[in-house]
Amino acid sequence: MTESKIISDKNNLTTGKPLKKILLFTIPVFIGFIFQQFYSIVDAVIVDRTLGQTCFSAVGITGSLSFLVLGFAQGITAGFSVVTSQYFGAKDNNQVRKSIATSFILCIAVTVVLTVLSVIFTRQMLQALNTPEKYFEYSYSYISTIFYGIGASILYNMVAYILRSLGDSRTPLYFLIVACVINIGLDFLFILPFNMGIAGAGWATVLSQLLAGIACMIYMFIKYPFIRLKREDWKTSFSFCMKHMRLAVPMGFQFSTIAIGIMIQQSAINSLGDDVVTAYTAASRIDQLAIQPICALGTTMATYCGQNYGAQQYERLRKGVRQSALLGLLISVAATLIVSLLGKQMTYLFISTATVRQTELCQQYLRYQGAFYILLMAIYVYRNSLQGINYSSITVVAGILELTMRSVAAFVLVKILGFVGVCLSNPIAWLGSDMILLPAYAFAVKKFKKLEADRQSQNMTVKNN
Repeated sequence: MTESKIISDKNNLTTGKPLKKILLFTIPVFIGFIFQQFYSIVDAVIVDRTLGQTCFSAVGITGSLSFLVLGFAQGITAGFSVVTSQYFGAKDNNQVRKSIATSFILCIAVTVVLTVLSVIFTRQMLQALNTPEKYFEYSYSYISTIFYGIGASILYNMVAYILRSLGDSRTPLYFLIVACVINIGLDFLFILPFNMGIAGAGWATVLSQLLAGIACMIYMFIKYPFIRLKREDWKTSFSFCMKHMRLAVPMGFQFSTIAIGIMIQQSAINSLGDDVVTAYTAASRIDQLAIQPICALGTTMATYCGQNYGAQQYERLRKGVRQSALLGLLISVAATLIVSLLGKQMTYLFISTATVRQTELCQQYLRYQGAFYILLMAIYVYRNSLQGINYSSITVVAGILELTMRSVAAFVLVKILGFVGVCLSNPIAWLGSDMILLPAYAFAVKKFKKLEADRQSQNMTVKNN
């Protein structure tokens, strides 16, 4: 048995019981996402404990900007890996290597463009958020540091998504855990002894991500010899680059449209006063932690569908999506219970000196979000499944509708209902996206049923002859 065959049998998602494979793949991704959230959460908590609540709120204000830029970068790297997963599912190792080399080339270009643009326009983006003057310079100091380190984020995410496209969801987790520990140590080192202030928290995040990315890349090529790049793998073509970009740009754009909606939401929040800004900062951190199992399941479905699409296992693909939706339903219910029952107590993890009003606002936001997690789950399962089968363009349409509905809700409902309008803007946006994604997946299922029937007919013809 060849090395590539052993690797394929161990890691591919085209064999075995779909639900078991999906669950085993999702668990390490989920744990990894939790630790990745710790980068920003630890920054916020340490900043609150060492620099005060003003700096804590300043970090929170930058969350939507960070998501706008780094989310786009993450979407791009995820899109590149879908192509890789399709070739891996088809057991075409030559094209797998070529896809990885092309991803490296394109990621370098993306890093240069995003870094230059984001650093130049940081102040303008903060002004667009109506960032209060008391937070502005703190927010600028933190987020500009993060933007200078975009390359570190892209490197780690690129390597992590490549490994996941090969069916390995554990290796990125191991290095991320180590990086999180380093991040905590660097946070205290840069903020206290080095007296770097809020920028120190940003540099701690950048350096720890860079270390995780480099170590993960080295280990990847050692562990999987069949993807070690050869000279000819770097000889890509415009058409092959475009094949990657056709999947990557819609996925990056999808993250950006969500981020723009959140920026509009943040702008509305900034006009409601300091207590609301602080409460929303804490609530959004808790919310992000609660939905990480849903996000991890979505990441799994992109790889699962990509591999099975490449292997032309259409019936298995549909079965896996159906089972993952049921699993997602259970996860959504659990997440709803956690934020509804424990949200108020969890507020103190992020705001050590939280007032009664801040904790009540935080709890109110979490109850509204939690009540509609099932809508968010449907987005992640079906959107990522569609991306894995080359339906990325329809996810852009869903993203635009989501952006539109979140923006309208933020502008209109906040003026009418105040903070309750903020709480309702996300669920309304999720509903809009589902209205596009669910019919699109139903259409894809009909197509796959026909393809599966045609393939079985051809197999019977060959067998009879």
